Amino acid sequence: MAIAQLDDKTALIVIDLQNGIVALAQEEDVKSVIQNANKLIGAFHAASLPVVLVNVAGGAAGRIDLVMPARTMDEKWSALVEALVRDEREILLTKRNWGAFINSDLDQQFKQLGVTQVVVIGISTSIGVESTARQAFELGYNVILCTDAMTDSNLDNHAHSIKSIFPRLAETGTTEDLLNLL
Repeated sequence: MAIAQLDDKTALIVIDLQNGIVALAQEEDVKSVIQNANKLIGAFHAASLPVVLVNVAGGAAGRIDLVMPARTMDEKWSALVEALVRDEREILLTKRNWGAFINSDLDQQFKQLGVTQVVVIGISTSIGVESTARQAFELGYNVILCTDAMTDSNLDNHAHSIKSIFPRLAETGTTEDLLNLL
């Protein structure tokens, strides 16, 4: 777990820190994730680097084995949490699937901005964060994952993503590791 370097044009992608998603994770973990997210958002703003705030307001239409409870994804459910630092410079993205790059223009926006590296944080580690990191990696971005700025409703899935999946997709480290490079 080491972040080797930060590209000149790095973007921060904050995944699903919204009312309906944060309610599914452990409250203590959520507080820590939001604190670390706010530190990173502030540092990216100070460095004039892009920040993308992503929320989810739907799901992919495909059939799955798992029976999911019916959820109403109304405006309140998908609204970003109030504790999140906000600024008019952010790119706001609403997705209707797990990853932020599928069925969105995020890749095109990043190419126009010259972005070559992304930092992905948020909730849930094994779903939105991992999917976005996979998509970014497959699109050719250098990926950083700050493991103390993410959590999951299932801590076994969280641990599996960090230990087994993330080393194949990204450089991993802590919020402080990244702040030291900014």
